[in-house]
Amino acid sequence: MLTDLFHRLSNLPDLVQWAGLFGIAAIIFSETGLLVGVFLPGDSLLVTAGLFAARGYLNIFALVPVLTAAAICGNSVGYLIGRTTGPRIFRRENSLFFNKKHAIRAHEFYEKYGRKTIVLAQFMPVIRTFAPVIAGVAGMEFRQFITFNIIGALLWIWGMLGIGYFLGSYIPGVDKHIEIVVAIVIFISILPGLISGYRARRARRYERPAVGAGDI
Repeated sequence: MLTDLFHRLSNLPDLVQWAGLFGIAAIIFSETGLLVGVFLPGDSLLVTAGLFAARGYLNIFALVPVLTAAAICGNSVGYLIGRTTGPRIFRRENSLFFNKKHAIRAHEFYEKYGRKTIVLAQFMPVIRTFAPVIAGVAGMEFRQFITFNIIGALLWIWGMLGIGYFLGSYIPGVDKHIEIVVAIVIFISILPGLISGYRARRARRYERPAVGAGDI
């Protein structure tokens, strides 16, 4: 089964048909709750599922609650992993499914945005997987975490499925160009990270001359 999964990851329409409702839910849960799920296609998978629902291959009224629950549960598991492992997560050795840089990046994001990270991170690949873990490591109260967790999951799942369902319902032939839709969604997903990185580099660039001027 794992061999089939890896083989189908490069073909999202094929993956959606093969996995079905509960297979998609398992992928969403793994990406949000298990560190090994960092490579899984969350945004693009949801949009593709929405497209297929618009064509009648999946039931949108089943997709929405099941996938929302999968995201909420997955984030909660990630939080518990963080609370259990604590700072040791940053001392863990790199492996095929774990890169320490991802944890550090998520930590920096959490330090910058605080509790809002749990909502914002839902729309950012990689950060989405590690943000709940970092919230657990930071000791965020579970009551606060679960509130932002639910809000983020609702916005992400409903938003991505809604985009796919809308395109599939009102744009004829869009299902024949799923790869274009997926490419656009992926670009939009990583856009906040690109903007953040650009701003950080720009800030460092302006800091250097200021330091030099003070030394004269």
